[in-house]
Amino acid sequence: MSATSVLSPTEFESRLERYLFERSEEWRAVRVGEKDVSQQAEIVRRFADLFSREQLDALRDAEQQTLGDDRERIYRVRKTCESGLISAQLAEREDELENRLLAERVTFKGEEMPLRNAQAKLAVLPAYADREELGEIQAAANARFNEERLELLSANEELAAEYSGVADPVERNEEEKDISLRDLSRALKQASDDSAQSYDGLRERWFAALLGDAREDVPSSFHSAWMRRLSTLESTYTKEHATEICLKTLDALGFDLNAQTNIKLDLDDRPQKAPRACVIASDPPKIVHLITRAQGGLHDYQAFLHEAGHALHYGGCDPNLPYIFRRIARDHALTEIYSYIVEAISREPEWHELYFGLSPEQARENAEATTFLEALLFRRYEAKLRFELDFWMRFPSDGGTDAGYEEYLTEATGVRYRRDAYLSDMDAGFYSADYLRAWIRSAQLREHLVREIGAEWWRSPQTGEFLTLLFREGTKPTSEEIAARLGFDPLDTKPLLHEVGA
Repeated sequence: MSATSVLSPTEFESRLERYLFERSEEWRAVRVGEKDVSQQAEIVRRFADLFSREQLDALRDAEQQTLGDDRERIYRVRKTCESGLISAQLAEREDELENRLLAERVTFKGEEMPLRNAQAKLAVLPAYADREELGEIQAAANARFNEERLELLSANEELAAEYSGVADPVERNEEEKDISLRDLSRALKQASDDSAQSYDGLRERWFAALLGDAREDVPSSFHSAWMRRLSTLESTYTKEHATEICLKTLDALGFDLNAQTNIKLDLDDRPQKAPRACVIASDPPKIVHLITRAQGGLHDYQAFLHEAGHALHYGGCDPNLPYIFRRIARDHALTEIYSYIVEAISREPEWHELYFGLSPEQARENAEATTFLEALLFRRYEAKLRFELDFWMRFPSDGGTDAGYEEYLTEATGVRYRRDAYLSDMDAGFYSADYLRAWIRSAQLREHLVREIGAEWWRSPQTGEFLTLLFREGTKPTSEEIAARLGFDPLDTKPLLHEVGA
């Protein structure tokens, strides 16, 4: 790109909107199983003129000459330009890896199936031994892509260091999130330690209930999806009623999802559809996709509510906000607050009593199961953050190894993790830290709602009104700013300890 074709921040933002829309829609089509081949590289090629070193330098200059909201907006535009420059160089390799994963097949008990289907099947296999067998098969197949994953990770890191001007990966991510990852990790490790005794009691009780007598003392992570869907309670939390009950739950807060035509629901089951639920905000608030793959069990309800929190956030933002403040955040910690607080409804005993006809005693027991699962996930992500900090602090010297992955996660959860899963389990940009900040913040938010609205916050229109005002702000605030508004220190984990049963 010549110097004369460099765009102003406003012009760049306008063209960026179309670029991100096309990439989001392509990702959606592949993720939901509508397409068997990813063509992200083709989109990147069509928008090649959008990303250049000259454009990045121009955005950096413009950022330094502004203050306040405009400076923050241009900062986010600049960081997105950095990501675009990296994508321009790596998209073809990323497509190649994604397409190989989509094409990968495994065979289990004489049946050939896509790798993604095998991963989804682990949630519904009733026999412990069968889950163990299929788990080993799919894990071995998944690990065969580790060399390509590490090569891409290394290439991405090299480019990120070059374009940002910050060589240290931890320092770079701390600057982008405007937090100390190390302080966050220390606070969360202390919370994990403080909750260890209560977690041990929950784990002993619910491993027995969910995995039976055939389980190992330290079961493998292949059984996690089975436990998360509370499969032994599948007859209560049926696949058929998940959408109806979740919509009623949201309606009690004042959110009529059927009436919000800007939120597109994709709830169908397809062989190549990724098993992990998600929201893809292609053009908020006008086009927001809520995607789940129901398989039966409580996890269907929790996944729907979790993603509904994201969808309501993006779908409820003020359309008059600048595009950047509707679509681009510094990180994911803000929107995860809203997914977590809506999902937290499934941990209220009265919700189980109201919608599933359970006795108060049975409702409390089932709600305790959700607390156990929340505690397990929290402890897993706390350990994951410690591993990732170690990984990236070592990275300049060792190039990225699995040291600590199996040990940290297994010790924290009592679930055995395969060492060679460390790369497929690593999300970009310290997403684990964003999840953990949202865990802290959503617990603080729930405590605030209980204090201001009452114990029935989870079915009060007042809660919906409060959240609606937050949603209007789009992606503009940070998670830490929300903490200040609620009257909490960002690293105050006392509400979180209550949430995980400690």
